[in-house]
Parts: sequence; C-alpha cells; structure tokens
Amino acid sequence: MPRWSRSAALSAIMAMAVLLGIEMSCGTANAAPAELTRCAVTDGRKPQTATPEEVGIDSAALRDAVRFAADPTRRNVQVFRNNCLIATGPRNDQTGGLPWNLWSSTKSVVSLVAGIAIDEGRLRLDDPIDAYLPAGLGDAAHRAITVRSLLTETSGVQVAVASEGVTGLAQLDPNVVAQALAMPIEKPQGVEWKYSQRAVDLLVYVVQRSVGADFQAYAQRKLFDPLGIRRTDYYWGRDRSGNTYGYAHLVMPPDDFAKLGLLIAGHGDWQGRQVISAEYLEQASRPTPTNQCYGFLLVVNGPGCTVELPGLPADAVKMGGMMRQDNFIVPSLGLLVSWTGVTVPGGAVSFPHDVLRGIVAAFREPRLPDPGPYVQQPDISLADPMISNPDATFGALGLGPYAYPGCGPLECLGAPLAPPFGDWPPGCFVLGCAGPDPATPGIR
Repeated sequence: MPRWSRSAALSAIMAMAVLLGIEMSCGTANAAPAELTRCAVTDGRKPQTATPEEVGIDSAALRDAVRFAADPTRRNVQVFRNNCLIATGPRNDQTGGLPWNLWSSTKSVVSLVAGIAIDEGRLRLDDPIDAYLPAGLGDAAHRAITVRSLLTETSGVQVAVASEGVTGLAQLDPNVVAQALAMPIEKPQGVEWKYSQRAVDLLVYVVQRSVGADFQAYAQRKLFDPLGIRRTDYYWGRDRSGNTYGYAHLVMPPDDFAKLGLLIAGHGDWQGRQVISAEYLEQASRPTPTNQCYGFLLVVNGPGCTVELPGLPADAVKMGGMMRQDNFIVPSLGLLVSWTGVTVPGGAVSFPHDVLRGIVAAFREPRLPDPGPYVQQPDISLADPMISNPDATFGALGLGPYAYPGCGPLECLGAPLAPPFGDWPPGCFVLGCAGPDPATPGIR
C-alpha cells in the first residue's frame, strides 16, 4: 500500500468530496452556495420549469403542501418561484385552459389597468371623478369622490356586499355606473374602509372615460397583449348598458390568471417591457391608513395581517376572489401560489393558511418562520347590513329608494337595455366556460 503525504491525502479527500457532492469547509473558507435558478416569463402557453431544489425549496415538503392543496375544491393549483413553474395540481392539464370566474380577483385586475392609465398620465390618483364623468351624471357629492378613494375602498358610499353583487349573477343590472352613483353616501370619503362592489364598477367607468376607449379594449392592448393573453381566451361580463363589471365576472383561464400574478411578482416587468410601473405597484401594495391589510384593490401584508398571508414577508400581496380564486404573490421571494376552484359551504376556513404554512416550511433559501396554526376568526353575519340590504338589490334593478333617476328594468338614461346574458358567449355561465363551440373562450 503506497504511503501518501498529509497534503496529498487531504487533496484526495477533498477531490472525492467534490465528486460526491459533499460540501467541505476548511478553516474560515466556505464554499459559495449554488446560484438559484431563474426562469424567463413567456407570452407563450408553456412556462419554463425547474425542480424545487433548483430554486431553494425542498421538494418533499412542497409535494406534501401541494398534495394537501389539491383537494376536491381546487380545480387548478400552480406554484412558481423565480418565474419557474415548480409544482402543479393533478387536474391542471384538464383545467388550465378553461376560463373560470375570478370573482373579486377581478378587482385587482382593475387596479392594474388603472395603474397603467396613471402611468400614462391619463388618470390622476387624487382627482375627483368629476374630472372624468360626463356632465349631469351623478350629484356633486358623488362626483367629489377621488380616484384614490375608489381604489382604496374608502369612497364613503353605503355598502351591501351580497345585495350589490347578486343581480350581476344573472346579469340583470340596468347600469352599474348609475347604480354606484345612486348608493347613499354615509361618511366622508377616506375615513373608513368598506368593501364596495359598485365603487369598483364606477372606477372601471372612470378609467374608461380617462383613456377615451372601451375599458376592455384598453385592458387588452395595454395589459393582456404584452402577456400573451388573447382576447378569444377569456370573457369579461358587462351589464345591460354595456358597462364592464369591475367587482367580478372576469372569466379567465387559470394559466392566464397566473401570468397576472407573475407580472406583479416581477414588479411590472415582462420580458424587459415595463407593462406597469414598479412605483405604482409599490404604492398599490402598501397598507392604507383605513385598512392595514388592504392597498389598491389588493390584500396586502401590513402590521397584524398574517391571517391572509401567513408566514410571508411584508411585501406579500393577494389577488383574492370568492370561493378562493387567489394569487398569493411575494416579489421579494419570487413566489407565486395560484389556484382556482369552488369552495363548498362548510369547507375548512383554515385551508389557505394550512397550505401556505406548508409552502413556507418547504423554503430552504431563505428559511422562513413558521406562522403557527390557524387562529379562528370571528364569523360575519349574513344579516349584517354591510352584507345584505334589499334596497341595494332593488336599486340595481331600477326600483325603490336606491334607484338612479331614469333607470328602470327596461331602459336607463334614455337608452334601451340589452337582454340579460345578451353578450355571453356559447358555453359560458356564471362560473366559467367550457365546450367545443369555436366561439367558446379558452386556451386551445
């Protein structure tokens, strides 16, 4: 057996360690950590992929979290880091291209479109909407509401969350803009946060007036086209006067919904093009004085807001819709967790928390603190006037004390109304779109 010198033996041992992938250290000199993989976003249909380990995440722990997330209520589950798709649900191949109602995540899309108009100088945050409305529409108090107050849900108008939205389920609304301007003002703007559906419908109309183009056409050209989201792949509902709904009814494939989350995670940059400014997104993701957990139609991670975004850094935001149509986005981590589905009555309220807790536990670079078990939150009563108020429903139909003058079930503001569901494509209903008809939206 040959005799080796001490230095030769040490060299041989270190060489063997390198071959076996063992990290060695000697004295104070440590091996540099491997660079995390980064992918490029694409306007195509297939995102780049990576293994969890390549982006600093433990695959076994992530697999457990995604397995738990992929319960029967979730049609589609996607996890990205650094723009790389690293995990999917078992039904993604069947559901990724089928449009699904994003419900209130539509509000966050409205915020993105408004941000583009602000970037272009066509819309100004602190302008009263009087600067954009046609003469004679709405009274002075409503016209004094600012764009910022609509974006932050602090307009001061009366709110009845369920009653405002129920007529849109059957597309019965004569004119959601007129209805927003008919809702009574309860408080001065900017002093109290209340989750208004009609205020976001009004914001859509204000953006449309500011850019001088149909809201959906502007959104397509400025937001969707750069991301490769085709006009034929989604449906966005309108009321019977042709106004685009802002509070819900953007019916979009999950694969395209995820692209919107990646755009926010990338600070508005898409393949080197600044689709929306990082400055606007930073402001939109900031807590507001009236609600530390809400920015510009986005759920944000302000002080004490861990219920919605457990264990995630302060820059985490959420696009959130009814029945859990959610994008959880953390720009500092390059993280996106996107899912859609139908949450049934009686479903575990701790479900999002438990899934995110599992994903947090899977992080290796960096390590993230465990948010702990879910803490039960107070129930919201459906009888609360902020949730239900029959006058809001009747008013939307042009009836009762909340009806806008000149708006009724057959005509509004001197114009005849389209029939309910008049513009819905074949194969589409309130939850989503499916079917073989060439006119049915979807990714094919």
